[in-house]
Amino acid sequence: MVFAGILSDADISAAIKSAEDKESFNYKTFFAKSGLRSKSKAEVKKVFEILDQDKSGFIEEDDVKMFLKNFSAGARELTDSETKKFLSAGDSDGDGKIGVDDFQALVKA
Repeated sequence: MVFAGILSDADISAAIKSAEDKESFNYKTFFAKSGLRSKSKAEVKKVFEILDQDKSGFIEEDDVKMFLKNFSAGARELTDSETKKFLSAGDSDGDGKIGVDDFQALVKA
């Protein structure tokens, strides 16, 4: 498991289950159920680095769309509206992407 040592399989499963249905993804609920909200800044940064698939230093729209799949291969993609909501919630400077500082703030929000 990609997140071994950071997040438990049971917590990830609960978080994925909370977003099974289209238009049901809520990043605050997901971060709480996955246990990510309670993790240290360094641990959240490690998760960010895993989510940043192209290693650009940012989580961009394509990364956001695949967000749930990073946690579980069998999970669904986020819908366009869920992707836009999540991206706008984490994009503090309006550049269309989420940097590590933005992500850490979003997780703790």
